[in-house]
Amino acid sequence: MIQKNYFSDLNKLALTILFFSVSWSFTSSNTTVPVNVGVIFDDLTSGSAKTWLSCFKTAVSDFYASNHYYKTRLVLHIRDSKGSFVGSAAAAIDLIQNEQVQAIFGPTTSAQTNFVIHLGEQAHVPIISFSATSPTLTSLGSSYFFQFAQNDSSQVKAVSDIVKAFGWSQVVPICIDTLHGRGVLPFLADALQEVGTGIPYLSFISSSASDDQIVEELYKLMMMQTRVFIVHMPTHLCSRLFTKAKEIGMMSEGYVWLTTNVITNRITSMNSSVVDSMNGVIGVQTYVPRTGELEKFKLRWRQKFKNDYPDIVDVELDVYGFWAYDATFSIAMAIEQVIGTTSSFGFQTPNASNKSTDILGSLPVSPYGPRLLKALSTTRFLGLAGDFILIDGQLQSSNFRIINVNGGGARTIGFWTPENGLVSKMSSPNSTCHLEPVIWPGESLLVPKGWEIPTKGKKLRIGVPVRDGFTELVKVTIDTTAYTTDVTGFSIDVFKAVVGMLPYALPYEFIPFAKSDGTKAGSYDDLCYQVYLGNFDAVVGDTTIRANRSLYVDFTMPYAEAGVVMVVPVIDTNKRSAWAFFMPWGWDPWLATLISLLIGFVVWVVQHRTNEDFQGITAHQEVGNVIWFAFSTMVFAQRERVDTNLARFVMIIWLFVVLVLTISYQASLTSIYTVEKLEPTVTDIKDLLRKGENIGYIPTAYTYEMLRQVGFEDSKLMALGTMEAIDEAFSRGSENSGIAAFVDEVPYTKLFIARHCYKYTMIGPIFESDGHGFVFPKGSPLLSDVSQAVLEVRGLEKILNLEDKWFKKDSNCRDFTNLRVSFIYRQIYLLLATCVISLVAGVLLLYYKYWRKDLEKTDGPGCPALDWSPKLIFTENSASSDPVGLQALPTD
Repeated sequence: MIQKNYFSDLNKLALTILFFSVSWSFTSSNTTVPVNVGVIFDDLTSGSAKTWLSCFKTAVSDFYASNHYYKTRLVLHIRDSKGSFVGSAAAAIDLIQNEQVQAIFGPTTSAQTNFVIHLGEQAHVPIISFSATSPTLTSLGSSYFFQFAQNDSSQVKAVSDIVKAFGWSQVVPICIDTLHGRGVLPFLADALQEVGTGIPYLSFISSSASDDQIVEELYKLMMMQTRVFIVHMPTHLCSRLFTKAKEIGMMSEGYVWLTTNVITNRITSMNSSVVDSMNGVIGVQTYVPRTGELEKFKLRWRQKFKNDYPDIVDVELDVYGFWAYDATFSIAMAIEQVIGTTSSFGFQTPNASNKSTDILGSLPVSPYGPRLLKALSTTRFLGLAGDFILIDGQLQSSNFRIINVNGGGARTIGFWTPENGLVSKMSSPNSTCHLEPVIWPGESLLVPKGWEIPTKGKKLRIGVPVRDGFTELVKVTIDTTAYTTDVTGFSIDVFKAVVGMLPYALPYEFIPFAKSDGTKAGSYDDLCYQVYLGNFDAVVGDTTIRANRSLYVDFTMPYAEAGVVMVVPVIDTNKRSAWAFFMPWGWDPWLATLISLLIGFVVWVVQHRTNEDFQGITAHQEVGNVIWFAFSTMVFAQRERVDTNLARFVMIIWLFVVLVLTISYQASLTSIYTVEKLEPTVTDIKDLLRKGENIGYIPTAYTYEMLRQVGFEDSKLMALGTMEAIDEAFSRGSENSGIAAFVDEVPYTKLFIARHCYKYTMIGPIFESDGHGFVFPKGSPLLSDVSQAVLEVRGLEKILNLEDKWFKKDSNCRDFTNLRVSFIYRQIYLLLATCVISLVAGVLLLYYKYWRKDLEKTDGPGCPALDWSPKLIFTENSASSDPVGLQALPTD
């Protein structure tokens, strides 16, 4: 009985607890505070608006299901702006005045949001954007504006890094002609400039443009050289753009299309035919981490959307839906923090005077606005789209996925983060920065170079200077009768060789920078400025790379030698004549000659009594043997035997000394006849300035300015435009109104020296210069390719052949071969002269010995009776060899 009563009491207690719990829950639900929140859509009938509205409703349901104890409850009030600025402003005023909303989500476009922000500032109502991404909205400086969508400026670095990775030098942005389209351009231009990429043209397309207007703009782009386009516009306009681009052939090989996240974030909701027309497009897409919570939400949302809109199928969520969901959570948390302790609240009514005269002044003011701003700014949580963090009212979410559209869908080829730039994997921040292989428009796997010469366009208009002198560099010949122009010269041939090195065809035509009468139309500065004005596409000629010209044009790598040198007359101090072999004959050869005589005498003394080669019949023969032996050893031509060790020892030392002297003499003599010793008349330009000498220069401002900076006065400077005028001025000399030196760049002086190599020489460089280069417009896509080709041409033998062709020496120039031949001829002439003299002397001696002697013994005039019979002379030695005395015959 006791046990039964015990259980009965427990049941009563449980029923009591259950009753109070239900009563508390009922009371609690009845005490929740409804908080009005407005939502403004651009078009409620669109699929996007229905998708985003479903996300708002799902977020409210999910939030209070997990936070049922909160005392506040969001109540959504939906408005449709009908796609107009006035409609969005009217919707905002209605929500503030009649519904007294504490916050407003939307409008969905940046242009409409720009109007509504001012209303929120006036009524102290936060304006929360989940889809308006223009950077200009944050520049308004309104503290009541919160951009929960990713700001467009956060992706420009990702776009510029892609452009840099593929090496494109120029791009053309294609934007919608609205606040949204124009707002990102300053940020994009700065980012592209940092990576050295230019923007030659901006293309704007109106949101109301017809298909014909879109095609007309595309044809204009097709006629340009640039083939890289960055598209930034809403999906409804972008769909038409890509469809028309495919129709006219701009989605083929060679084209590059980059899109911002305005397009790629909604690519899943785009028509399949439009996606097919975008094959090859690279896009920057907001990166949303795939989490379990995100997948669960998608399942719940899909079921709810199907129940709410059973007629709509195949709908996919995009990141804007995630931002709408997270925005709902953030405002619900902030409102609970600010208003959760208040049982009732209302707006402050403005003064009656303001209400009657000013629409903005008549708006009620929310008393919770300042506190709600603070609560929103400090809200932190993990949302569907990632970490929800606000700094200065902007969502801090800047990671991007790089996609490539192909096969009716998008595949990931890489990622981009603010910390690491381009990475291949988001999970590996330190991974390589290389993107996955891209399938480009036209199903091409080759990276497009980013520009093309339009097949339907004109040839490159290349300006060339008209020169009066030094036409070996550039020469323009205009035939006025045949209306033809012929352009030749070293600079022209180099450019043709460079174009031949390019991996593609480059059609061009040379246009002289001349007046109607064929004379030059201006200076080289004027010619370069024509490129800046767009009258020429390039300049080819002897154009010096200068800093002031680089302000408005770009130069290729120099193709000609740099530097400014000085040309002065020379004096050849190495005089060459038939007796030049005596020039290296100093005191040492003469001493060697005397020593050779001494050596010959010593060897004769040692060898005379034992060696028949050193014995003679008479004293004259003995002296002759000594002299002959002494000189023959100097050229290693001695024929006498040396048979004693003492004489051999002397000869060994002597022959070694002779060898050293011979080699030294040969080296000195070779230097005389193979090395030109041309000494300049002056080596320092300051010496000319100090002496007050005249200086010549080609009439260009470049050299003239340098000489003026050194200190030369105008009276000492002579403008000389031709090589003939320079040579004539040198011949007159500075004292006769001529010049003592000529100063200009290396190519001109090389031409002059080649023409007058035996009279002048170069000194320097005395000034620095960057050489000659080809001129192109700023940011020209041709610049890098042509510069690379210039370096290749300079590294080949072809540039040497061109220099030999145009800088060839004059026929009067001497060379070392001619000098050696001249020396040989001179020595032959000397030898022949010696033979003739010896022959004459021998004949004279013979005449004196025989003819003169017989004449003296005749008795009278007439021919003498000559006796040519042999005369034998009896000597002491002959007695021993002729004992019978046969040789002792009478001499008469």
